[in-house]
Amino acid sequence: MDCIFCKIVSGEIPSTKVYEDEHVVSFKDISPLAPVHILTIPKKHIPSLLGIGEEDKELIGHLHLALQKVAKLTGVDESGFRVITNTGEHGQQTVHHLHYHLIGGRQLEWHA
Repeated sequence: MDCIFCKIVSGEIPSTKVYEDEHVVSFKDISPLAPVHILTIPKKHIPSLLGIGEEDKELIGHLHLALQKVAKLTGVDESGFRVITNTGEHGQQTVHHLHYHLIGGRQLEWHA
């Protein structure tokens, strides 16, 4: 498979990890939009939000609990943050492996 995030999961490509367990990994975005910009991905390859199946319900719940841990580890749990997943071409998804951006560390604005 030629998926950059799968290569990060396997250790083939290095990353600056913030959190990892048996199901998910969180690492710093290489082009941060804010002081805190962390990507959290399932270790299982799922191409996008639309690729989540019934069998993935527990994994997705686990991933959201991991996002809570990442918010605490990065210190944005008190001040607030944004969690975004991009899906498809118009959603600006550039890597076709489900991933969530946790962005914070400053006052965020809304850009549509």
